[in-house]
Amino acid sequence: MTHEGPRHRVIAIGNLQEFFRDALHAAMSRQKLAVRDHTEHYVVNLLTLFSRADALYERTPQGVRIKPLVVMLAEALEATSAAERNRALQRLGDVSLFIAGFFAGSFARKLIDIDYHIAMGGRAYGSLGDILGRGRGQALAGVFTELAQKFQRVVDALNEVSEMAHTHTDRDILRLYEIWMKTGSRRAHALLRKLGVEPSPSACSAFQH
Repeated sequence: MTHEGPRHRVIAIGNLQEFFRDALHAAMSRQKLAVRDHTEHYVVNLLTLFSRADALYERTPQGVRIKPLVVMLAEALEATSAAERNRALQRLGDVSLFIAGFFAGSFARKLIDIDYHIAMGGRAYGSLGDILGRGRGQALAGVFTELAQKFQRVVDALNEVSEMAHTHTDRDILRLYEIWMKTGSRRAHALLRKLGVEPSPSACSAFQH
């Protein structure tokens, strides 16, 4: 059941994990993004987990907050055991993916933008995939390697999931253009064209995926 308002709608959700599974699968299908079942399942579980604030936020000396990505990276580099390092890299990748996927619009006019989260998260997952690929974690190694290789595409799919009840207007054009220039987002490009803007290839930062 949905309630239609003049500017938005509220979607009643019975099972959050099922909602994320169906919404993510539909978004990836529309964007012609194929990932392995294990990878899709990992992202669905991540979204379900981070829907709880206590899983996303951490207690720090500065209060309950999301640690800066550079702090997470430092924790991984300074880890005293392989298990601790792997957990830190996974946390860095997970938080980067979730924030870039669900809060892309909130980065506007901030010093650190979505491209920073994409770069940090992709590298964290890539490093973790390489590490696990040399050990016993072959199954998870494949998941993290695929997420590293398709990080931007998965972010695009998550952007669509997060904006299911949002209708883009002319006010979104500048931000969409900025996201496209910084990340090469195919979804941002398609939305710009839908809004009547033809992005210039020469303006894009030409991310290669």
